[in-house]
Amino acid sequence: MLPPSGSYREYCRMGNGTRSVIGAFNADIKENTAFLSFSSHFIQKGLPVPEIYLVSSDLKKYLLEDLGNVTLFDFMSEVRETEGFSETIVAEYRKVLKYLPKFQIEAGRDLDYSVCYPRQAFDMQSMMWDMNYFKYYFLKLAKIPFDEQALEDDFQAFSNYLISAPSDFFLYRDFQSRNVMLKDDGVWFIDYQGGRLGALQYDLASLLYDGKADIPQEIRSHLLEFYLDELKNYIPVNEKEFTSYFIGFVLVRIIQAMGTYGFRGFYEGKEHFLKSIPYAIENLKNLLAGLTLPVELPELVNVLHLLTKSEILREIGQSRSSLTVRITSFSFKKGIPSDPSGNGGGFVFDCRALNNPGRHAEYNNLTGKDLKVQQFIEQNSEMKLFLKPVITLVEQSVKNYLERGFTHLSVNFGCTGGQHRSVYAAESLAAHLRNFPVNVVLVHQEL
Repeated sequence: MLPPSGSYREYCRMGNGTRSVIGAFNADIKENTAFLSFSSHFIQKGLPVPEIYLVSSDLKKYLLEDLGNVTLFDFMSEVRETEGFSETIVAEYRKVLKYLPKFQIEAGRDLDYSVCYPRQAFDMQSMMWDMNYFKYYFLKLAKIPFDEQALEDDFQAFSNYLISAPSDFFLYRDFQSRNVMLKDDGVWFIDYQGGRLGALQYDLASLLYDGKADIPQEIRSHLLEFYLDELKNYIPVNEKEFTSYFIGFVLVRIIQAMGTYGFRGFYEGKEHFLKSIPYAIENLKNLLAGLTLPVELPELVNVLHLLTKSEILREIGQSRSSLTVRITSFSFKKGIPSDPSGNGGGFVFDCRALNNPGRHAEYNNLTGKDLKVQQFIEQNSEMKLFLKPVITLVEQSVKNYLERGFTHLSVNFGCTGGQHRSVYAAESLAAHLRNFPVNVVLVHQEL
């Protein structure tokens, strides 16, 4: 059996030594019908999706092409360990985005939408389902206070705005890095059975704001521009109008994802969904910082701000190891952070001896999470040399703390403004420690 995913479908790999196939079981016949119908149509359109070899008479079991084990998310996670979010990763995302308009427009033009399940379109009812899913399975279970009537009014107003976007295109619904397979130097697409009619912006938002993918904002902007250029090969594009709606669909996608994390994580107790919550909160925080929508949503925005400030939610997605490593970037102008565990101690590393990107105007509005800043630090400072003994020291403490049953270790990186060098160092250490059986809590005080 293959590892379970976020659905109730079951998969296994079968083979005879020279060839392997994937066997699938799903009791939901309507969902299977949508997947099988879409697969046939996409193959006719020349899109890279798995071939269906055999379907049982009861439509509950089928055999399909084995696309291997490497998802875009797996590839990205491995490369990022050594290269950061490098051009190697961005190139794969461009491959994906070249196909997206072909799914949405060319394949979507004559698709049989009568088989869509559970809805034929991402319409008002679908949006309200997602928002109420978020309300009941995330907000209530996470104990976030809200005014129910005011929030319901905002849901209605928000849905009315989103439904005004052009929506006669194929909407993949779950277009994210775990549903893209890498094989033979190409990209392949899976899990589109929830597809329906909808707006172009939704799938793009799903990919670029995929929680645990944690794509740097600068790269998101580049990929958005790349997609718009590709889209122009299919239809005329009003970039200003597209971008305005895009922000709204990013928000509704994050809301939908958090509803899923709440149901699968809080309600069903599946821990790997909880681990996505801190990433979704970080996406929300960045989005809210510059949120401009042509509709007033006071209660919804208030609730989302409460989410971003919840320390409990930032830590709730961590694994149940006995040791939590809290990594903080900070500005020395504001002092060394206190240890909220009450244990005191830990490490403080001073990054100010390293070449400062903040001295250059082109980096003033960027951070250590942005690709340009990362490239500057890697090419114009001794950051790698600086981090080598840091990692050795922290690893030594982590191993010792695990053996002795200690529960908290704090590691702080400071620089002048707390936005460039310290952020890069904190992100690097956090990525390294995620290979250890510890909870990693990452906090950027100045972002």
